[in-house]
Amino acid sequence: CPGPIDFSIEEAKNWGLAVQDASNLIQKLTHCDRVYTIAFGEGAKHLHLHLIPRFITNPNTKAWSVADHYRSVDSGETLPVFDQELKKFVASARQMQGTLLNYS
Repeated sequence: CPGPIDFSIEEAKNWGLAVQDASNLIQKLTHCDRVYTIAFGEGAKHLHLHLIPRFITNPNTKAWSVADHYRSVDSGETLPVFDQELKKFVASARQMQGTLLNYS
């Protein structure tokens, strides 16, 4: 599915609930002020969503600046989250009740 424009009604409902659940989880774990979303539809069968914690105190995550921040990490100019930090985040997420996360 290239994007939400092609969702059935049921898929749209499920997508919305999954995004809400994941956003709530990220906010609980990071204590961020907001969670921004960027969705990409690559080709006919690939859709993915980036959930980005927004901290009011970090100007790099403000509105459209978040796209520059994303590119900065992608280019190597800004360091990404270290693997150990990511593993701790995923472990904490898995321990929280009421989430849809159940990844291997």
